[in-house]
Amino acid sequence: MAQVHLRDVVKKYGAIQVVHGIDLEIQDNEFVVLVGPSGCGKSTTLRMIAGLEDISGGEITIGDRVVNDLPPRHRNISMVFQNYALYPHMTVRENLGFSLKIAKRPQDEIDRAVDEAAGILSLAEYLDRKPGELSGGQRQRVAMGRAIVRHPEVFLFDEPLSNLDAKLRTQMRTEIKKLHQKVKSTIVYVTHDQVEAMTLADRIVIMRDGHIEQVGTPLDVFESPANTFVATFIGSPPMNLLRGRITGDTISLTDGPLISLPPQFASNVADGQDVILGFRADNLMPVGHAMPMEGAYAEFKMTVNLSEPLGTETLLFGALAGKEVQAKMLNPRPLQNGEQLQFQLDLTRCHLFDAQTEQSLR
Repeated sequence: MAQVHLRDVVKKYGAIQVVHGIDLEIQDNEFVVLVGPSGCGKSTTLRMIAGLEDISGGEITIGDRVVNDLPPRHRNISMVFQNYALYPHMTVRENLGFSLKIAKRPQDEIDRAVDEAAGILSLAEYLDRKPGELSGGQRQRVAMGRAIVRHPEVFLFDEPLSNLDAKLRTQMRTEIKKLHQKVKSTIVYVTHDQVEAMTLADRIVIMRDGHIEQVGTPLDVFESPANTFVATFIGSPPMNLLRGRITGDTISLTDGPLISLPPQFASNVADGQDVILGFRADNLMPVGHAMPMEGAYAEFKMTVNLSEPLGTETLLFGALAGKEVQAKMLNPRPLQNGEQLQFQLDLTRCHLFDAQTEQSLR
């Protein structure tokens, strides 16, 4: 397998620049997920690595080769597409071995590679069927198997699960994770689904408007978001954000209560500074329906406007400082809309962002 390095990579379509000088190092055998909203440049970046899009500036290396001017077939990569891209008139066996047949490999080598891929992906019993006789998940496994038989240096996945229903997406995430463990491959994976990114990635690359906003492990980007965009994009439900101002050792929320300054930010802010307080639903819970909070916490009343029972917990929607916020209730009970409850906010798990730059103040 191989490393993939992008150095100051730019993509322009005429006068419109869609990727703005990004730098990224992907290590050998690493599973890296590019994630972001539609139009952020993630698929364009993947297609530049694949050679399906020319780069407008910078350098891409795979292994020890600069591949800027190499066509896709000479980059030793395999790509799995969103729409499977299978040949409908061919059997699964023929689809799996087609690229090796085109390369004029010996038939015994093709058979071995096809059997190996079918074994890895549990496709042996489907080898004589055609794609139209398979489910969406089975077709996606065939698409992955067709990539495996070539033993590429790098696997590229372009939103491969977006055509599947929720249950199949969950199953296929597991299949892709198992595939990575079995073939020990370098994988670059594109998705707009942050749950996919969190569950699959060794490292996540979060993109917005052709820029990289943050690179880190799933835990890093969830617990230490670099800015408010990452804070609200990663995590479900998204992080609550409230504007306020530092007043001594408190945060005076706009049209809201005074909140004690989280102790981890005491030396990072100045009196009178405008900030954005961030906290996740898991860290705002009603008294009596929460895990015991250790250390600093704030307590205040909030009216519950809506509740969503989720079994062992309930997601609550309320209003604080003129904004809708979301909280969690453990060991839930039936609630009336408009009911007022006493809440505790775990200050040790809060985040602060600069109100002007929206960058983290940690």
